[in-house]
Amino acid sequence: MITLFSLTLTVSIYLLTLKLGRKYSSPFTNSVFLSTVVIIIALELLNVSYEAYTPAKNIMTYLLGPATVALAVPIYKNKKLIADYFAAALVGLILGSVFTITFAIGLAVAFNFSKEIIVSLSVKSVTTPIAIEVGEIMKGNISLIAGFVMVTGMIGAMFGPKVLSWAKVDHPFARGLSIGTIGHGIGTAEAVKEGEIQGAVAGAAMGIAGILTAFAVPYLINFFI
Repeated sequence: MITLFSLTLTVSIYLLTLKLGRKYSSPFTNSVFLSTVVIIIALELLNVSYEAYTPAKNIMTYLLGPATVALAVPIYKNKKLIADYFAAALVGLILGSVFTITFAIGLAVAFNFSKEIIVSLSVKSVTTPIAIEVGEIMKGNISLIAGFVMVTGMIGAMFGPKVLSWAKVDHPFARGLSIGTIGHGIGTAEAVKEGEIQGAVAGAAMGIAGILTAFAVPYLINFFI
């Protein structure tokens, strides 16, 4: 019963925040961010423990698989557009991935963080499954990795579109590429709201950025440490 209640509560709050975000456009009315905050508060007020909420969380996590695979549909529909821009996009993906990894590692080294934290930060901009696998190999902290990935994706979804608009980046391909490279799954979900092209490109960028990061992180970690 508590699982069904938790599922209903989570979906209801998300739909309400989604509607609110469409009516009042702001980084802080982003549905992922706002629904997360509201759900945490609701669970605390209702005295629902994390352990009791876990079965509902597991169901929703499982459904992320089919949802991610479904991104292949807009990618396939826009395959010609992606192919036309592939060379330029690949250069952008490589530069974007290497820069975000290098910046994270360099900042962590400057603050004299431990290697465990440095590794955990280095994979923050890729989707959780890839981040955890790379982090485990490089002896990172899985809990920290999950937290850093979630926060990075949320920031990308909240502020990425606004920053791109402020910088007058209007082309749907460029917007999708930027958000997917830095904001992984959460950012891609936000890109899908903008349009099919943005969502398709963000989905492809998320996957390729994950592969690039898996290769780049070990070399960059060894270079800096």
